[in-house]
Amino acid sequence: MHFDQREQAALREVGLDIDDLQRASEAVAEHVDEAAANLEAFFAGRETVYSDMDLAHASGGVAEHTVDYIDLYTHAADLDGWLRFETWGVRVEDGRVLSESVVELTLAGRHGRTRFAAEADAL
Repeated sequence: MHFDQREQAALREVGLDIDDLQRASEAVAEHVDEAAANLEAFFAGRETVYSDMDLAHASGGVAEHTVDYIDLYTHAADLDGWLRFETWGVRVEDGRVLSESVVELTLAGRHGRTRFAAEADAL
Protein backbone atom coordinates (compact mmCIF):
# COMPACT_ATOMS: atom_id res chain seq x y z
CA MET A 1 0.00 0.00 0.00
CA HIS A 2 1.21 3.49 -0.89
CA PHE A 3 0.39 5.18 2.43
CA ASP A 4 2.73 4.88 5.41
CA GLN A 5 1.36 3.95 8.85
CA ARG A 6 0.80 7.56 10.00
CA GLU A 7 -1.02 8.45 6.80
CA GLN A 8 -3.17 5.32 7.07
CA ALA A 9 -4.06 6.17 10.67
CA ALA A 10 -5.00 9.75 9.73
CA LEU A 11 -7.11 8.59 6.80
CA ARG A 12 -8.92 6.07 9.00
CA GLU A 13 -9.61 8.86 11.52
CA VAL A 14 -11.48 10.80 8.85
CA GLY A 15 -13.61 7.80 7.99
CA LEU A 16 -11.81 5.74 5.37
CA ASP A 17 -11.66 2.01 5.91
CA ILE A 18 -8.96 -0.39 4.69
CA ASP A 19 -10.79 -0.99 1.39
CA ASP A 20 -10.95 2.77 0.76
CA LEU A 21 -7.22 3.05 1.48
CA GLN A 22 -6.43 0.21 -0.92
CA ARG A 23 -8.51 1.78 -3.70
CA ALA A 24 -6.85 5.16 -3.12
CA SER A 25 -3.41 3.56 -3.17
CA GLU A 26 -4.20 1.79 -6.45
CA ALA A 27 -5.50 5.05 -7.94
CA VAL A 28 -2.29 6.85 -6.99
CA ALA A 29 -0.21 4.14 -8.67
CA GLU A 30 -2.37 4.34 -11.82
CA HIS A 31 -1.93 8.12 -12.03
CA VAL A 32 1.84 7.78 -11.64
CA ASP A 33 1.97 5.10 -14.37
CA GLU A 34 -0.06 7.37 -16.66
CA ALA A 35 2.23 10.34 -15.96
CA ALA A 36 5.31 8.24 -16.76
CA ALA A 37 3.80 7.05 -20.05
CA ASN A 38 2.86 10.63 -21.03
CA LEU A 39 6.33 11.95 -20.17
CA GLU A 40 8.02 9.19 -22.16
CA ALA A 41 5.74 9.93 -25.13
CA PHE A 42 6.63 13.63 -24.95
CA PHE A 43 10.38 12.96 -25.22
CA ALA A 44 10.15 9.95 -27.55
CA GLY A 45 8.47 12.00 -30.24
CA ARG A 46 11.15 14.68 -30.33
CA GLU A 47 14.80 14.87 -31.31
CA THR A 48 15.23 18.33 -29.81
CA VAL A 49 13.66 19.91 -26.73
CA TYR A 50 14.16 23.25 -25.00
CA SER A 51 14.44 23.91 -21.29
CA ASP A 52 14.73 26.60 -18.66
CA MET A 53 17.72 24.71 -17.17
CA ASP A 54 20.79 26.70 -16.10
CA LEU A 55 23.83 25.14 -17.75
CA ALA A 56 27.48 25.78 -16.91
CA HIS A 57 29.24 27.91 -19.52
CA ALA A 58 25.93 28.83 -21.17
CA SER A 59 24.82 32.33 -22.03
CA GLY A 60 21.54 31.96 -20.13
CA GLY A 61 18.01 31.96 -21.40
CA VAL A 62 16.55 28.90 -23.08
CA ALA A 63 18.76 25.82 -23.45
CA GLU A 64 18.48 23.46 -26.42
CA HIS A 65 18.95 19.69 -25.91
CA THR A 66 19.27 16.81 -28.34
CA VAL A 67 17.36 13.92 -26.77
CA ASP A 68 18.78 10.41 -26.96
CA TYR A 69 16.15 8.70 -24.75
CA ILE A 70 14.15 8.79 -21.55
CA ASP A 71 13.60 5.67 -19.46
CA LEU A 72 11.14 5.97 -16.58
CA TYR A 73 9.93 3.43 -14.05
CA THR A 74 7.34 3.63 -11.32
CA HIS A 75 6.66 2.05 -7.97
CA ALA A 76 3.48 3.08 -6.14
CA ALA A 77 3.71 6.91 -5.94
CA ASP A 78 7.36 7.08 -7.07
CA LEU A 79 8.40 8.04 -10.58
CA ASP A 80 12.12 7.73 -11.33
CA GLY A 81 14.35 7.18 -14.31
CA TRP A 82 17.02 8.53 -16.60
CA LEU A 83 16.97 11.25 -19.27
CA ARG A 84 19.84 10.96 -21.75
CA PHE A 85 20.86 13.80 -24.02
CA GLU A 86 23.43 13.67 -26.80
CA THR A 87 26.49 14.03 -24.54
CA TRP A 88 25.21 13.72 -20.97
CA GLY A 89 22.37 12.42 -18.84
CA VAL A 90 20.56 13.07 -15.59
CA ARG A 91 18.48 11.05 -13.15
CA VAL A 92 14.77 11.91 -13.11
CA GLU A 93 13.17 11.98 -9.65
CA ASP A 94 9.61 13.03 -10.58
CA GLY A 95 7.67 14.74 -13.32
CA ARG A 96 4.36 15.90 -14.70
CA VAL A 97 2.82 17.07 -17.96
CA LEU A 98 1.82 20.73 -17.89
CA SER A 99 0.41 20.93 -21.43
CA GLU A 100 0.70 19.21 -24.77
CA SER A 101 3.95 21.09 -25.43
CA VAL A 102 5.47 21.54 -21.94
CA VAL A 103 6.50 19.06 -19.24
CA GLU A 104 8.20 19.56 -15.90
CA LEU A 105 10.78 17.21 -14.36
CA THR A 106 12.53 17.08 -11.01
CA LEU A 107 16.13 16.26 -11.85
CA ALA A 108 18.73 14.90 -9.43
CA GLY A 109 21.19 17.51 -8.23
CA ARG A 110 19.05 20.47 -9.25
CA HIS A 111 16.87 22.66 -7.06
CA GLY A 112 13.21 22.69 -8.01
CA ARG A 113 11.77 21.55 -11.28
CA THR A 114 13.00 22.03 -14.84
CA ARG A 115 10.54 22.73 -17.62
CA PHE A 116 11.04 21.19 -21.07
CA ALA A 117 9.15 22.33 -24.16
CA ALA A 118 8.71 21.26 -27.74
CA GLU A 119 9.37 24.84 -28.90
CA ALA A 120 11.59 27.46 -27.26
CA ASP A 121 8.86 30.10 -27.19
CA ALA A 122 6.63 27.80 -25.10
CA LEU A 123 8.88 28.47 -22.10
